[in-house]
Amino acid sequence: GLGIIDVMNLFGAGAVREDTTISLIVHLENWTPDKTFDRLGSGEQTQLIFDVPVPKITVPVKVGRNLAIIIEVAAMNFRAKSMGYDATKTFEKNLNHLIEHNEETDQNSSGDK
Repeated sequence: GLGIIDVMNLFGAGAVREDTTISLIVHLENWTPDKTFDRLGSGEQTQLIFDVPVPKITVPVKVGRNLAIIIEVAAMNFRAKSMGYDATKTFEKNLNHLIEHNEETDQNSSGDK
């Protein structure tokens, strides 16, 4: 690990807040082929911090990945969800629509033979 870090000494007083709200926990977990991860993000998880439930996502990572970008995308996606846009629901809706359309096309083409 990094050990003990004096944030005020390293980054200055402007980098330190007296209090803040934790909106999201991003749990980074080593990717292993034998474990199943929620790739769509449809499973809602929370973790209690001082008896307060905080939304949590688990992100599988591998060595060499840009963790800053991964965490930034997770935070932006969480923000979009909290503003009412859920990419997972939109994807599932579009996928279901495409499946229904393909089934109708298959039924129409098989009935023409």
